[in-house]
Amino acid sequence: MDDPFRWKLLLKALVLPPVAPLLIALVGLALIGRYPRGGRALASFGVIALIILSMPAAALLLVRFVDDSRPFDFAQAVSAQAIVILGGGIRRDAPEYGGDTLGRLTLERVRYGARVARQTRLPVMVVGGPGPSAHETEAALMKAALESEYGVPVRWVEDRSQNTHENAQMAAAILRPDGVRKIVLVAHGFDMPRATAEFAATGIEAIPAPTGIAGPQRGALFDYVPSVEGLQGSYYALYELLANAVRRFVVMTQGA
Repeated sequence: MDDPFRWKLLLKALVLPPVAPLLIALVGLALIGRYPRGGRALASFGVIALIILSMPAAALLLVRFVDDSRPFDFAQAVSAQAIVILGGGIRRDAPEYGGDTLGRLTLERVRYGARVARQTRLPVMVVGGPGPSAHETEAALMKAALESEYGVPVRWVEDRSQNTHENAQMAAAILRPDGVRKIVLVAHGFDMPRATAEFAATGIEAIPAPTGIAGPQRGALFDYVPSVEGLQGSYYALYELLANAVRRFVVMTQGA
């Protein structure tokens, strides 16, 4: 596995739930024979952490810690020159589509980006390169969906980037020659703080147009029942916490 992108995916799997707490629990179980008290404590911690991270209420707290986005105010788009929609993953080899199609996060962004485009009438850019083992790029699939399913034309396509940093760098390189210095950026709320910061570093101001914004705490009993939805929310929030920490470290290192 010599592809850096694949190594990144493996690392993400190892340090984020559900694998990370499960690994902690397994290490604890392996140590019980030699270190009974420490092993049991470690195993219990891993199981309890997984249960808590699977609760929708815990996921919501984590997402809100990462993201405080508010719904996009269309009046803010008056000074913008373009809409940029970031990809969020591909669903590979979907049988009902006869090949690759948009992943859930990308589809949500495309749908909301189409709404923003119709309301603002700004030109649209789609951003996203090839995923592992994918036959098409995210950007190509996004462009096809916007134009054929939503009736929204796409002016720019950036189809080489593979992470948020590259999204911003490569998109900016395409937009700057056309005089674009201010954009409406469409991504998920939890991804927005890092994405806007990456675009700011390129000299392009990004007005956040987040989708998937965390709703209010309902206080319902089922918010405390572990679920796949809760675990997924915790995964996204923890990923952003780690990614933001890495980004700050890189910026500090470069500035030193």
